[in-house]
Amino acid sequence: MAELFKKYGYAPDKEAIARHLQLIASGLEQVVSDEVLKECFSIMDLTTLSSKDTPASVAKLVDKVNAFAAAHPDFPLPASVCVYPNFAPVVRERRCTPAVHVTTVAGCFPTSQSFLEVKLQEIEMAVRAGADEIDIVLALNSFLAGDYEKAGAEIAASRACIDKVAAELGRPVVLKVILETGFLVTPELIADASFLAMENGADFIKTSTGKVEVNATPMAAYVMCECIRKYYEQTGKKVGFKAAGGISSAMDAVCYYSIVATLLGKEWLNKGLFRFGVSRLANQLLSAIEKKTVTFF
Repeated sequence: MAELFKKYGYAPDKEAIARHLQLIASGLEQVVSDEVLKECFSIMDLTTLSSKDTPASVAKLVDKVNAFAAAHPDFPLPASVCVYPNFAPVVRERRCTPAVHVTTVAGCFPTSQSFLEVKLQEIEMAVRAGADEIDIVLALNSFLAGDYEKAGAEIAASRACIDKVAAELGRPVVLKVILETGFLVTPELIADASFLAMENGADFIKTSTGKVEVNATPMAAYVMCECIRKYYEQTGKKVGFKAAGGISSAMDAVCYYSIVATLLGKEWLNKGLFRFGVSRLANQLLSAIEKKTVTFF
């Protein structure tokens, strides 16, 4: 922990974080606008990760995305549709444009509790099945035991696996690493996990799986974005941020938008560097913009 903080010149200041978050919260009404809400819509990974998912239900969701442009021509499309790996072909074959990416969870989501060989096999199969983006979970079995080397090595192995298959297929594939911040009970552990994931090849660091009791929180987002900024200052590499789990209202989205804007600036306010993992947010954003209840998705 101390080694990473020294390397990047950063340690979380809990009191300062609390003050800054209070200021951000007090200013949300001045930030929110139709333009900002549409920006939030454009960076959504529209997600279905249910045990009840079927090829037909996933196809229905993709069809809604396809129909959205005609129904709402003044809106952007979401950044991606996020599904379990076995549904990647459904999304890839059915989507109306490659601008809507195929995102899949992989690597034994949501627990990451299995053999590394099994995780890598699933990752490879997901990429071959059509995934443009892979979301994996930090190996908390190693990380929480203090074995950062092993936890980092799993991320690096996942990165190498993705890059090998992506090169063979002739297309880039994004790696997002889920920290599961609800289980990282201190800002220091969140910061450690953030730096560890970035050092081992994450294109994005993501708050949560959405499958645990505590998912995305403004505090976790703030710490992660501070780490992204410090990592960029030291390395020149821009790593993206993804908030996921429990983001169900338009003002929730505006809160995270404001955190990213405050700490990372306008350069990060695009789908290449900022995402929401959501299942309910799309209709809430539409309703907030149109000033009426909308249930398109």
